[in-house]
Amino acid sequence: MNIYIGADHRGFAMKEGIVAWLAQEGYVVEDMGAQEFTEGDDYPDYAVSVAQKIAQDPENTRGILLCGSGVGVAVAANKIAGVRAANIQSVDVAKTARNDDDINALCLGADLLALDEAKAIIATFLDTPFSGLERHERRVEKIKKLEQ
Repeated sequence: MNIYIGADHRGFAMKEGIVAWLAQEGYVVEDMGAQEFTEGDDYPDYAVSVAQKIAQDPENTRGILLCGSGVGVAVAANKIAGVRAANIQSVDVAKTARNDDDINALCLGADLLALDEAKAIIATFLDTPFSGLERHERRVEKIKKLEQ
């Protein structure tokens, strides 16, 4: 599974910690930026870079996006067809979002979470499969049709 990550200035420090942790866990992660801390950079730039990678293979890639609240990157990423991004603040919601909604982009609020909390949410996001239950498949298909 390919994992792409991106963050603006408010998520930059947390992104750096997440990239190092994921590498220790054996994941291969492509960092889509920011490559250095730049005060005042714009979260849509990084969200779109990650989302475009996900859109190339929405079923087999995952994205992790960070900004101050997680909201901005979620809004931007969801503009790209094939991306199902959600702003997640707990392990329980991460599990439900993967299991029921088959999200492929995890959005986190770096101002709202400690690194250890973010790691627990990410681990759940990466480890939880989509249930594939008929009702969930039906709902995801309806979302996909909205993109056409």
